[in-house]
Amino acid sequence: MLRRLKRSFSSNKIENVLITPYRSYGTKNHLYILGRALDDVPLKIVQDQSFFNTLKTTYKQFDSFEIPYAKVELNIPQFLDLKTKADREGYFLFEETFAKDLSTKANDEGWVTVNLLFKKSEDSTPSEERKHFQGEVLIPDVHAEYGIISDIDDTIIHTGVTSFLKWRLLKNSLLTNAYKRIPFKGAADFYQKLHLGRNRENKNPVFYISNSPWNLYQYLKLFMDFNKFPKGPILLRNFRTPFDRSIKPEKPHKQKEIINILKTYPELKFILIGDSGEHDASIYTDIAAQFPDRILTIYLRSVNHKRQMSRVRSIVTEFDTTPILMVDNSNDAEEHARQNGFI
Repeated sequence: MLRRLKRSFSSNKIENVLITPYRSYGTKNHLYILGRALDDVPLKIVQDQSFFNTLKTTYKQFDSFEIPYAKVELNIPQFLDLKTKADREGYFLFEETFAKDLSTKANDEGWVTVNLLFKKSEDSTPSEERKHFQGEVLIPDVHAEYGIISDIDDTIIHTGVTSFLKWRLLKNSLLTNAYKRIPFKGAADFYQKLHLGRNRENKNPVFYISNSPWNLYQYLKLFMDFNKFPKGPILLRNFRTPFDRSIKPEKPHKQKEIINILKTYPELKFILIGDSGEHDASIYTDIAAQFPDRILTIYLRSVNHKRQMSRVRSIVTEFDTTPILMVDNSNDAEEHARQNGFI
């Protein structure tokens, strides 16, 4: 709060440049990477963090100091150089199509490292004013058997989104240390088996989608890495305030992102994983109806909410385009995946 007041009465001089690129995806001829330019220091979340420091960290995630219209450069050594400008909230996007094969720059897991550079002004000296950061883009292997697209909230991590007034959601997401969040039992192991696939070659890409705001990106990334979920792009959304007057997207965030993934990899089939707590059943069945030959199966984790479960069962019962399995635990989904030759 003190810093915000200070900035209100100062010249808004940038103190600490922080470029945060979000794990993204692309093809051998197309690059797409989104990120944000902030005047901040890296978020520090430690395992033995006190409740007070957890509150402080949560506050910092949402009390961000964006760098409006920041000029950001992207470099892949001996391959590509790009420049872009952030919007007024500090968000920037690199999207480029080219003839060269980007997969030649990928590691064994298909990840390409990109260098991101920030320059305060055209007159500043490179040695003092350029700040260097790194991001990662996934280029799925051409031998992938299928892809996995998974929800995060109440699918791999308990949030309590169906709780009364969503108080459990607030407690779990905002007041609990990322290291102390407990994933659903067996979820990480099941996802690793899907990632390995039938041939056990570690080639099947995993994409994570959530309605959580980008402010929680570092928190969720830490949770998934710490609990050994397969590394994959994390696709969140912009945080809309009650005062936001910008045009709302025509389609729900999850639906839009899933369709983008399907169109990016037209030769790849997918398994969709979600929960029965909110709208995953409606969104997933709608996508399966649009792409009947692309969705292998849909797994929906059951939640403890009678009215929601009744609504979801009615959707599942009437839908016969794609196999849908409602599961109480990861073991049920794993058994189905094994019987159908996915693992």
